[in-house]
Amino acid sequence: MSIQWFPGHMTAARKKAAETMARTDVVIEVLDARLPEASTNPMIGELRRFRQRPCLKILNKADLADPLATRAWLDRYDRQPGVTAVALSCKTPADVARIPKLCLKLAPGRGIPSKPLRMMIMGIPNVGKSTLMNALLRRRVAAVGDEPAVTKSQQRLELNDHMVLVDTPGMMWPRIEFPSDGLMLAASHAIGRNALYEDEVAQFLADVLRERYPELLAQRYGINVATLDAPAIIDAIARKRGYRVRGGELDQEKAAMTLLQDYRSGALGRISLETPDSRARMVSDARAAAQAMADAAAAADEPPVASAD
Repeated sequence: MSIQWFPGHMTAARKKAAETMARTDVVIEVLDARLPEASTNPMIGELRRFRQRPCLKILNKADLADPLATRAWLDRYDRQPGVTAVALSCKTPADVARIPKLCLKLAPGRGIPSKPLRMMIMGIPNVGKSTLMNALLRRRVAAVGDEPAVTKSQQRLELNDHMVLVDTPGMMWPRIEFPSDGLMLAASHAIGRNALYEDEVAQFLADVLRERYPELLAQRYGINVATLDAPAIIDAIARKRGYRVRGGELDQEKAAMTLLQDYRSGALGRISLETPDSRARMVSDARAAAQAMADAAAAADEPPVASAD
């Protein structure tokens, strides 16, 4: 399944973001620590590199992610020019309090009343931008909800007399290149429900967990996944939890939602859906497969070779 989701208001949001970027000193890009690269909007990188703006990458929800994977991602991002990366939870005040100082280091010469530091918070839907904004300002100024695309317009607010924040709507990009990225985003609730089939997303998640975190599935649901594929894992969860529909059949839909909710809430444990190594393998395999398909299509269109009689 290839998931695509680009609501109409996001086109206007991108145009407005490009205008605001010209008056921004530091971009605060909020990512989901469980899938940092899949939750990176390539349009944000294009906009900030065009304007040559430094970036503070925040791997939010770090308390839900595998700490070893998070460390590897921080090492990778810190090697990128103009980028500082930090892992935290926007729900933890002590974590959020570190952010203004990190931004000041990225923009020397700003952060005084005559030259206030202008920070722009960006990211895809439902990664915690509004929660971050509220925590930085220590009051509720942005709507927060457990659904993607709650914020639909920019907000500009003063953090103090020498720092300004702009909160932007969550932005997706027009085409998700890799199908597994769409599935990871859907599993993590960054994509609207009208763009996906949750049972297929749950099966994708079950397959990832079976491969990387089988012990967490065993602990949470009391099932041995060694010989089970993804659909069988969903069935096993339904059977263990007693989920049945009228007639006694297993309620696979309820079991699928249970798995997704347990992952999203952290009830399953600390899980990362990708690491730098797994990301590199996925991209390499996907591009090799695409090239093979292109070569096969080109070969099929070639005229037959004339005989040398």
